[in-house]
Amino acid sequence: MVYIGIDIAKRSHTALALTADRDIVWSDVSVTNDRDGFEALQQRLIDLDADILVGLEATSIYWLALYAFLIEQEIAVVVFNPLQIHAYRKSGIRKRKDDRIDAFWIADYMRVGHTQMPPQFEPHLMQLRELTRFRAGLTDQLGRVKRQIIGVLDRIFPEYETLFSSIFIQSSRRLLAEAVSPVEFADCDLSELADLLQRSSRGRFGSVKAAEIQATAARSIGVTFLVDALSVQMRCLLGQLDLLEAQCADIDAEIAAFVNQMEQFITTIPGIGPVTGATILAEIGDIERFASPAKLVAYAGIDPSVYQSGQFNAWHTRMSKRGSPYLRHALWQAAVSAIRFDPQLKAYYERRLAEGKHRNVILGAVCRQLLNRIFVILKEQRPYEIRS
Repeated sequence: MVYIGIDIAKRSHTALALTADRDIVWSDVSVTNDRDGFEALQQRLIDLDADILVGLEATSIYWLALYAFLIEQEIAVVVFNPLQIHAYRKSGIRKRKDDRIDAFWIADYMRVGHTQMPPQFEPHLMQLRELTRFRAGLTDQLGRVKRQIIGVLDRIFPEYETLFSSIFIQSSRRLLAEAVSPVEFADCDLSELADLLQRSSRGRFGSVKAAEIQATAARSIGVTFLVDALSVQMRCLLGQLDLLEAQCADIDAEIAAFVNQMEQFITTIPGIGPVTGATILAEIGDIERFASPAKLVAYAGIDPSVYQSGQFNAWHTRMSKRGSPYLRHALWQAAVSAIRFDPQLKAYYERRLAEGKHRNVILGAVCRQLLNRIFVILKEQRPYEIRS
């Protein structure tokens, strides 16, 4: 057996071949990230005239093209989490790091027995992961834009947030598109302001709210000399907010279409909707990779960090947070919903809360319970049933 370690990079990869006796067959072979480079690597593998196993790290997005090519050529490939190789590299005494050495450690990691072939990545799940991760990026941008809008109001009209349950409800946003500074609100015709509020809120607000806004604006301590600059910022930010929300809606529709084409039962679990369920499915991938619920919990990074030495045991431990952050975030969202809609988890949450446990500690435990359920649902491919 010859083990081929490949250190992944954007423009070109570095490959090294290692025998079972730890002899280097060839090293520092550059594999350009294009068809010519891949075919040249394929020929080198053929010339070895031996059983081969290729190992590479899942480095950003740059491993995908090479992985897809090798799979198409029916070449055995193992994909490692970079954390695995990083930890194994520390077994070396000398503190050295370059592309050739990284490729050596990947090959050596396989040589010492880490050669279990993972299931191939399923294309539809990879597409779903692309969509859900892209959506996560959009929601991050949404949050950033909302924080910027709040920052603008805190300078120009700090009292504004007291006027609505949320400054991002439709009536408030429609109002901010017309005026931002207290002076603008105070000078606005009261009947026009009331009419705008009534139309944008579908009759919920009217002349009473308009009068309240003007009275609040008249006593505002907002910074007046920044009005022009902050008004421009507000218009731009409101436009970004509308665009990002529209894009999120489009992505949600695409995700729902993907989920509807799949035979899945994860959304039968209370608290897990289409988008959250799609994220969980995409991040877990093939459930056969996990031999037990505990391994899935560890993969999600919601297992407790453990520190034990001799007679010392650390009892106050936190989540390891070493797994997929996207999976962990989706589970947290599911847990927040589950304690509202699942009778068992709601009762568990309320009982633990009455015992004095912190809300986040309880939600972490709910995440683990949900993941245990998800494990069974995916393994047995059946819908979830609430037991009394």
